[in-house]
Amino acid sequence: MTDFTDPETLPVMPDVVDPAGGANQTRVRAHNERLVMSLVRRHDGLSKADIARRSGLSAQTVSVIMRALEKDGLLVRGAPTRGRVGQPSVPMHLNPSAVYSFGVKIGRRSADLILMDFVGTIRLNLHQPYPYPMPDDILAFITEGVAKLERMLSADERSRIAGIGIATPFELWNWAPEVGAPSEAMEHWRHFDLQAAVSARTSYPVYLQNDATSACGAELVFGVGANYPDFIYFYIGSFIGGGIVLNSALFSGRTGTAGALGPLQVPGPDGRTQPLLKVASIFVLENMLRDRGIDARPLWYTAEEWIDFGEALEDWIVQTAEALARAIISAASIIDFAAAVIDGGFPGWVRARIVAATRTAVQDLDLQGVIVPDIIEGAVGSEARAIGGASLPLFSRYLLDTNVLFKEPA
Repeated sequence: MTDFTDPETLPVMPDVVDPAGGANQTRVRAHNERLVMSLVRRHDGLSKADIARRSGLSAQTVSVIMRALEKDGLLVRGAPTRGRVGQPSVPMHLNPSAVYSFGVKIGRRSADLILMDFVGTIRLNLHQPYPYPMPDDILAFITEGVAKLERMLSADERSRIAGIGIATPFELWNWAPEVGAPSEAMEHWRHFDLQAAVSARTSYPVYLQNDATSACGAELVFGVGANYPDFIYFYIGSFIGGGIVLNSALFSGRTGTAGALGPLQVPGPDGRTQPLLKVASIFVLENMLRDRGIDARPLWYTAEEWIDFGEALEDWIVQTAEALARAIISAASIIDFAAAVIDGGFPGWVRARIVAATRTAVQDLDLQGVIVPDIIEGAVGSEARAIGGASLPLFSRYLLDTNVLFKEPA
């Protein structure tokens, strides 16, 4: 049985030349262990009989796997439930304290570092605002922050940290004008390998993924994914981005950029076609506030500290909703999504207003031939990017999600 608590005993998986080919006994055993934990994660409280039925594994195989995972502390028993006949059913759960991981969110105006447990609960967190991100400052925030959070843990807890997952916008150097940063300063990102730099200064495996894709992954794993196997996801940060979920898995496409959504063309406030990110991003609200002489800094303190900016905020919400409505109907005309999920780096009351305005804006469009998906709020919230980042080490070592693409540890 694989000891998932000891990285030294994890089997080294050889590269598979043909993914459609066979698998040796070690690979099959590891796959089945991950399958069982993934089923328990997705359908919390499954019994052994439930897992056997859902997985297609024999009852004996499931019993052996679950006994070992329970012995390793990865699964815990719930209270037995008695049915009409037979032995009581014992629901199994992931042990929240079995594994921890660090998640990093790098934004255009702030960075976050969290420690997350095995079921997605944030145990510890740090927040750092800045005018714009610089590589050396971000590296210091991550490495010093990890050390600070480590000091808050026991030696046993530190031994159960699976790694560091970083959720970051790609090609940061291309967005200097929009974030108000000097072009020469942002150029430092072009040749800076953040993943390698963090790996060199910490003892953990380091993973890296696009921030919006990470947020979509968090929604899939810890949010609405249990109810909607297919959805399009919008995360409104400094720049809007998103992701696509098909058949309960992230779809990243041929080059890994599917579902970026920011470049999607929509009508702007002046009627001219523009990229969605230039109409429905928080930096647009920031500019609107400054144009009206309003201090925009509260946008970047923490997501929950937003104030109601009155008319300016309402104008931005209406503009954002009209653009989102166009984007949703365009996407729904190509793929029959069950839901369009909207979330972002703002308080829940702002998200609720955007979703309500988007539902209204959709009704003003020509919907002939289009089945409108459910337009709903995201369930993860403003920490979705950091939570998605923290999920990367967990999927790499413990769970199954073959369509989540991330860079392997440096």
